[in-house]
Amino acid sequence: MLHMDGKIWLLTRSLQLTSFQAYKLRVTHLYQLKQHSILVSVGQDEQGINPLVKVWNLEKRDSGNPLCTRIFPAIPGSKPTEVSCLSVHENLNFMAIGFTDGSVVLTKGDITRDRHSKTLTLHEGTSPVTGLAFRQVAKVTHLFVATLEKVHCYTLSIKEYPKVELDTHGCALRCSSLADPSQDSQFIVAGDECVYLYQPDERGPCFAFDGHKLLAHWHRGYLFLLISDAKSPNKTEFGSRENSPSDKQLLTIYDLDNKFIAYSASFDDVIDVVAEWGSFYILTRDGKMFVLQEKDTQTKLEMLFKKNLFVMAINLAKSQHLDSDGLSEIFRQYGDHLYLKGDHDGAIQQYIRTIGKLEPSYVIRKFLDAQRIHNLTAYLQALHRQSLANADHTTLLLNCYTKLKDSSKLEEFIKSSESEVHFDVEIAIKVLRQAAYHSHAVFLAEKHMHHEWYLKIQLEDLKNYQEGLRYIGRLPFEQAESNMKRYGKTLMHHVPEGTTLLLKGLCTNYQPSGDTAEKDSLGRGLVNKANSEEFIPIFANNPRELKAFLEHMIEVDPRSPQGVYDTLLELRLQDWAHEQDPVRKKVLQGEAVSLLRSDNTVFDKALVLCQMHNFKEGVLYLYEKGKLYQQIMHYHMQNEEYGKVVEACKRYGDQEGCLWEQALGYFARKEEDCKTYISEVLHHIDQNNLMPPLLVVQTLAHNSTATLSVIKDYLINKLQRESQQIEDDERKIRQYREETAHLRSEIQELKTSAKIFQKTKCNMCNSPLELPSVHFLCSHSFHQHCFESYAESEAECPTCTPENRKVMDMLRAQDQKRDLHDHFNRQLRSSNDGFSVVADYFGRGVFNKLTLVTDPPGSKTVGNLEVNLQRDLLIHTKRNC
Repeated sequence: MLHMDGKIWLLTRSLQLTSFQAYKLRVTHLYQLKQHSILVSVGQDEQGINPLVKVWNLEKRDSGNPLCTRIFPAIPGSKPTEVSCLSVHENLNFMAIGFTDGSVVLTKGDITRDRHSKTLTLHEGTSPVTGLAFRQVAKVTHLFVATLEKVHCYTLSIKEYPKVELDTHGCALRCSSLADPSQDSQFIVAGDECVYLYQPDERGPCFAFDGHKLLAHWHRGYLFLLISDAKSPNKTEFGSRENSPSDKQLLTIYDLDNKFIAYSASFDDVIDVVAEWGSFYILTRDGKMFVLQEKDTQTKLEMLFKKNLFVMAINLAKSQHLDSDGLSEIFRQYGDHLYLKGDHDGAIQQYIRTIGKLEPSYVIRKFLDAQRIHNLTAYLQALHRQSLANADHTTLLLNCYTKLKDSSKLEEFIKSSESEVHFDVEIAIKVLRQAAYHSHAVFLAEKHMHHEWYLKIQLEDLKNYQEGLRYIGRLPFEQAESNMKRYGKTLMHHVPEGTTLLLKGLCTNYQPSGDTAEKDSLGRGLVNKANSEEFIPIFANNPRELKAFLEHMIEVDPRSPQGVYDTLLELRLQDWAHEQDPVRKKVLQGEAVSLLRSDNTVFDKALVLCQMHNFKEGVLYLYEKGKLYQQIMHYHMQNEEYGKVVEACKRYGDQEGCLWEQALGYFARKEEDCKTYISEVLHHIDQNNLMPPLLVVQTLAHNSTATLSVIKDYLINKLQRESQQIEDDERKIRQYREETAHLRSEIQELKTSAKIFQKTKCNMCNSPLELPSVHFLCSHSFHQHCFESYAESEAECPTCTPENRKVMDMLRAQDQKRDLHDHFNRQLRSSNDGFSVVADYFGRGVFNKLTLVTDPPGSKTVGNLEVNLQRDLLIHTKRNC
């Protein structure tokens, strides 16, 4: 925008000029807001000192020109004075106007409208105001005021507008500006000796830029300074100078963040420097306009690379917020540059800054030489600190430490805190173990709870069995159990007592031997108890400790696994078998028997153990427990204990009758004189009728010492009982024949003769009969109401029904079995496996014994009962009297 002759000229991006008449005489000041299309101007419409402020809305039009939304006079009070500078807040709530008499007028409210704003004199002084700038941070608003002599700051967000004097020297017109947030929005004041930066409450840093300043401007991190080259300037009003046509003005652009000059050139009579559309425009009084375009970041970096200004390139890249990949490439190039120069220490520091982007092998290959091992160590340390090291890097770093014999660095590395561990602990332990740094490896394993590695080093390398055992006792239950299974045999060989003690605790109620708090917390939880049977193999070469361990287990936990009892039984039997002292042997025998009686051993295993050690009491107890009575007999027979054989028959003969038969056969085979035992056996056989006499005679026929006198009494008694049995059977036969004849005659009478009912009492209630009544052919009579109450069927006598049913059931069973017999014969003939068919029918009870009453020999065969006769026998006639 240009202003001349009361007109304001607008320049578009395509460099097209347009204008409109803003004032009648001239325009003195313009302020274009960055975030709004609002233009504030100061000018004159009439002669004299009467400056007017006009606010223009460039987006709205009035007769083709921008709309003027507000006009008001700028004079503070009634005192005429010229406007020296102007500033407007971006939120349109504040506007400050500085004057040559040292006063500052503040307009508060909506500056585009008269109604919603008020004006007041904020600052008064004697020195002309040369610069104004609003600073907004969060909700706090400040106004910087610069004069020729001083710099002040007002806090506008506080009602009283408190003022702070920041400095006692000021600046010339257009020699102040406000920095952007990259410099914390500081107020810049350009003096002849230095450029000062101010915070709202104090002066900040300063930069020694010598020369008389004509203009100071800030944009996008750059400081623009226009400096006069004249040797002896003549100062005019407001600190400016009149320049001769031959005077040159030096425009220098500084990058304060990166500490370098971005551009410097001489111009003739510069009017202003304007930043717009991403470029910088320099206006000169001869009507020329120069454009400065900023190079892109990559071009800047390449220029710096060519000059080997890597530090400056790094700072520039950071200020331009270059991504990490771009920064890493700069660090790599810088490192390569230093490496070629021989500055290996500096190079490694740059390579360290590439970690995470540059492949580590690129750097490691450069420093594998033994003379540069300390540089390689520094790089690998940094790699681990950033948790980007793999197993190979850890191995290489530890090898570097060992090659350098730098124990202090090694200890520092492995003793880092939990949050600083940036390496694979297991790999480190392996490398230290291979390098024989056992103490360091043990420390690392213990610190990071690599229990297996700790125990492996302690027990296999250092042979410190006591310490290994102590360490296992401090572990949690699961890990203590697994490690005892792994190292138990070794520990038992070297530390038998301590190992046995630990196993006792592990298999009962394990508590780690750590802190008391840990014990308490575990005690409140579940009981940790290992399976004691799984640890028995550990005691393979320590029977004494094994016995103590097993006895402790069954004492503490009677429900211990059966393997515990079986193993303990074997140990006790071994001690019993090898013991020579009779008294001690008796004690050991009692211990073994008591263990058998506890019923916790496996029967088969216990029996085998007792037989292996020839433990008679145990064998006999187990035979009896398993009801193996024949085995008891055979055991006594093998040992030729005749009395024990007879005693066993007496004791177990009721449960298993064949024992007497086996005893008789056993004594019959003996050529010795066993008449006494044979007689006793025969007596029991005879009393219980256990064997046929013929079988007894055949059995004893093989014994030469068993004469007829031995079985004389047996045979006589047997014959007498047989004779008595025959007589009883014949008597029963006669009885059954008589009963059968009586039944036949009764049936015949029922079929041919009339039945007279002479019952006078009811067979049910035993009361005199009354009509109506019911009579049956079986001679039972009932009241009708009694009959109806108790009879299950109208055709059957209630009194005879149970007996009749038995007969009918028997008849039906005969019919069914007759049918089964025919089916059985057919199935037996057609089957390939006849035995399975017979077994199946046995299971169904087909061959159960059935007693039938038949006609006596020699009588007339009547044959099967007719169907009508069966019905007459069982079905009774109902008759109403």
